[in-house]
Amino acid sequence: MRLKPVLWTAGPILALSAYAVETSFWQHYDAADFENAELKNVALRSDGKLSLAPVFKEIHETTAAYLWAIAQDSKGNLYAGGGAPGSSTAKLFKVDTAGKGSVAADLDGLEIHAIAIDRQDRVYAATSPDGKVFRISAGGKPEVFYDPKAKYIWAMAFSSQGDLFVATGDKGQIHKVAPSGQGGVFFETDETHARSLAVDAKDNLIAGTEPGGLIIHVSPKAEGFVLYQSSKREVTSVAVSKDGLIYAAAVGNKKTAPLVSPPPAQIPVTPAPAAGGAVTLARTQPIPPPTFASAIPLISGGSEVYRINPDRSPRRIWQHASEVVYAIGFDGGGRVLLGTGNKGRIYRLESDRLHTMLVNSSSTQITGFLTASTGAVYTAAANLGRIFQLGPGTEKQGQVESDVLDAGAFSYWGRARYEGEEHGGQVSLETRTGNMDRPQKNWSPWSQVTLGGRTGRIGSPSARFLQYRLRLTAAASGSSPLVSLVEMAYLTKNVAPVVEEIEATPPNYRFPAPSASSSAQTLSLPPMGQKRRSSSSLSLDSGSSLNYARGWAGVRWKAADDNGDKLSYTVEIRAIGEQSWKPLKDNLHEARYSWDTTSFADGEYQVRVTASDAPGNPPAEALKASLESEAFLIDNSAPEISGVALTAGGGGKATLRWKAKDGRSVIEKAEYSVNGGEWLVAQPAGRLADSPELTYEVTLERGQGELSVAIRATDEFENQAVAKASLR
Repeated sequence: MRLKPVLWTAGPILALSAYAVETSFWQHYDAADFENAELKNVALRSDGKLSLAPVFKEIHETTAAYLWAIAQDSKGNLYAGGGAPGSSTAKLFKVDTAGKGSVAADLDGLEIHAIAIDRQDRVYAATSPDGKVFRISAGGKPEVFYDPKAKYIWAMAFSSQGDLFVATGDKGQIHKVAPSGQGGVFFETDETHARSLAVDAKDNLIAGTEPGGLIIHVSPKAEGFVLYQSSKREVTSVAVSKDGLIYAAAVGNKKTAPLVSPPPAQIPVTPAPAAGGAVTLARTQPIPPPTFASAIPLISGGSEVYRINPDRSPRRIWQHASEVVYAIGFDGGGRVLLGTGNKGRIYRLESDRLHTMLVNSSSTQITGFLTASTGAVYTAAANLGRIFQLGPGTEKQGQVESDVLDAGAFSYWGRARYEGEEHGGQVSLETRTGNMDRPQKNWSPWSQVTLGGRTGRIGSPSARFLQYRLRLTAAASGSSPLVSLVEMAYLTKNVAPVVEEIEATPPNYRFPAPSASSSAQTLSLPPMGQKRRSSSSLSLDSGSSLNYARGWAGVRWKAADDNGDKLSYTVEIRAIGEQSWKPLKDNLHEARYSWDTTSFADGEYQVRVTASDAPGNPPAEALKASLESEAFLIDNSAPEISGVALTAGGGGKATLRWKAKDGRSVIEKAEYSVNGGEWLVAQPAGRLADSPELTYEVTLERGQGELSVAIRATDEFENQAVAKASLR
C-alpha cells in the first residue's frame, strides 16, 4: 500500500502535499500496493492490474512432507514422488482419473526426485541417496531397472528413441540407459551435480548444473556446449517449449556457504527445501551426506530465469530478490509458468517485461509442473506434499481485501472508484472503518459502495482507518474483469498545531537573510534541547547557522501539525512582570526569528510563539496554538571596573588589584595589558568565572621607568568595560 495524496483535476492526477483543506486519495495501482493485501482467486500482474485467476484446486494430499516430481501416463493417471522425515522408504503416489489417491510403490531410499513414464506406460522412479532407478510393474511391484553407482539422481527424461537419460550427483554425470536396462555414463558435466534435465525435439539434452550454474547443450553424439554460465549457483529447472526455446531457472549466491544442514530432531512446521528438492552441496571433498528430509536453510540471493533463443543467445527474462524458483512449466497456451517458494506462488510470464502472480497456494513450495492434453496443469508441492490442478478456465469470482489504510487522524470518507474493464463481468466495492489499526470486532461492518459507473460514495463511519474489499465476478462467457486502479477519497479532520519547544539563541548573533554572505562570521547551534552558553562553533542541524551581529538576539522553535498543514507563526515579547505582549513579527513561515535588542531595556524577557494552520484551511476552520519561552536575558550594558590599585612591591615586582561587576550577567573574562603589550587573561580570586562580581589580583614585573596597565572586563553578552592604572 502506498499513500498517494492527490487533487481532482480535469486532466492527469497530480501528486501534492497533503493539507487538511484538500481532499486526499489512497490509490492502489501497482503491484507493490497490493503486497500486503489478501488475494483470493485473483491474479496480480506486475504492472498492478488485477483479474480473476485460473481455477486452482487440490487434487490429493499425500502423507509425504515434500513432493519433488510429477508425471502422467497415457490413461491420465498421475504419479508423484517425494519424501518425509523419519520414513524408511520412499513412496510413489498414484492418483487415478477419478481423483482417488493411493501408494503405488514403496521404494528403498529416502526420497524420489525424478519420475519418467515410457511409451508402454511403465513408470520409472529414481531414489536418493545411493540413487537407483526403479521400474514399477503393472502390479505395483518395483524392481531395480538401473544403478548408476551415483549418490543422487536429480532428473530423468526419455528421448524419442526410448532411451532414458539420468542426471546424477555427486560426480555430475548424465547416464544413458537403453530400454533393456543396459547403460553407462553418456556425458560428464565437470560439475558436482547435473541438477536438471530436459530433451528437445531433436533429442538434444539440456542440462543445468550446480555449483557453477551452467546451462549445457549436449548433442545425441555426446558433444557438450555451455549455452550460458549463470551468476547463480544452482540451475534448478530447465524446460524446452514447443517452438524450441530453452528456459532455465537458477538460484542462490555462488559466494554463500553450502546449503546442507544436519537433520532436525523433529519435523519442522514449515521447513524450506533446497531448490527443486535438491540439497546443494559444497565442492570440497569428501562431500558430506545430504539430509533430504531435513529442514534446509533458506536460499539467499533470489532467482533468475533465462531464455536461450534459437541463435543460442541468452536473455534474462525474470528475476526476484527473495523468491526461489523450483520448477518451470507451460500452461495450455504455451506460456511459461514458474513454481516458487517460500510462499507457494505460481507466476506466469506474459512477456520479457510483464509477469502475473496466479496463485498463492496453501503449500510452501511449488516444486513440479505437468501439462496435460486437456490444458490443465498439475503441480507438485512441498510443505505439505500435495498435488494441485491449475486451470483450465478461470475462477468465477474472486476478491481482494486491502491492507489497512491509515489516514493518520480522524477522517471523513468521500468517494471510492476503480478503473479498468468489466469485459461483461462485474466489479463491486465494500468498505469498513475503525479506530484500531487492525480490523477487529469493534470495527464497523462491511458496507457496500453503491457504484454509479465506476464510482460511488463510501458509507462507512468516519474514523482513522479504512479497509476495502474488491470483488470480481466473471462474465457468462468466462471473461474476467480487469481492474487497474482502486482509489479512496478522504478528508482529515483539522486539529490544532502544537508548538513543542522554544529556545533562545546565543546573544550577538542573528539568523541570516537569504542573501547573507557565506563569508560572514558564523556560529552553528547544537540540536534543539542541547543548551550551551559557549560561543564556540557547534555542530547543528542544517539551516540553523547564525551570523555575528552585535546586540542581536534570537529564538527558534519546534512546531508540528498532525494534518501535515503548512504553518505560519507570530512572535511576541514581554518583560518579566509585564502583562501585555508586544508584537515582534507576524506571518513568519520559518521556525526561527532574530531581532535587534539595543532598543530594549536590560532585563529578563519571554517570547510567545503562536502557530497557525491558516495557510492550509478556510478562515473559519483555522486553528492556533501558542507556547511561551523560558525567561531569557537582554543585557547591553557594560560591566563596571572598580577598586583599581597598582602598588609597588619588593624585588622589582608590582601588584595589580581590581573588581569587576555586572548588573545582569556573569563576568565571563578579565584581561590586562602591560605597557601596550598583548592582552593577558587574569584569573579571578576564586579561580572560577561564575559570578556577576569578581575580584582579581596579578603580580607584574615592574622593570625600569613608568608602569602603565590597561584592564578589560567582558560579560556573557560581550559587553566590555576598560580601565587603566599607572605606577611611577
